[in-house]
Amino acid sequence: MRVVRRPEAVDLPAAQDAVAALLRALGRDPATPHLADTPRRVAESFAELLTCPPFDLTTFPNEGYDELVIAKDIPVRSLCEHHLLPFSGVAHIGYLPAGRILGLSKLARVLELFARELQVQERLTQQVADWLQEHLAPRGIGVVVEAEHLCMSLRGVRAPGSRTVTSALHGVLRDDARSRAEFFALTGTTA
Repeated sequence: MRVVRRPEAVDLPAAQDAVAALLRALGRDPATPHLADTPRRVAESFAELLTCPPFDLTTFPNEGYDELVIAKDIPVRSLCEHHLLPFSGVAHIGYLPAGRILGLSKLARVLELFARELQVQERLTQQVADWLQEHLAPRGIGVVVEAEHLCMSLRGVRAPGSRTVTSALHGVLRDDARSRAEFFALTGTTA
């Protein structure tokens, strides 16, 4: 299955004009030598951060494996939709296979699919779990995201190093206390 997210078309010239207008509104002159190419760079950076490359969802027949499959410490970075500042950290994604097993790199690809849009961490975590549940149909799915938000580290409360932890669980990992505890123990997180 080919996974393609078709974002709204990015209008780079309009984005560049908007960045130049923002610089002027902030009392900066975008025509100075150091800022002259900033509008283009910022527009291209945001376009890159908000565009996910397509990928193939590779699955294989499950030949009887019935224990957890977990990918830990998958790097995650996204943009806070409230401040347009980055948040970054790691995700732990695990599932209890049913009829199919997933190519391991696809766990990171699905995370990237949702991280490359304006986000809040809570929704990102839930979207990854929901998507995997729908497309893989495992007996259980668990997603934990741990991230530092620059909108909290650099401004406002200015609490650098603080991390937000979110989780989303489906199936056996949500309903069975022992399976849930095993997932959290193997990911190094707590319920």
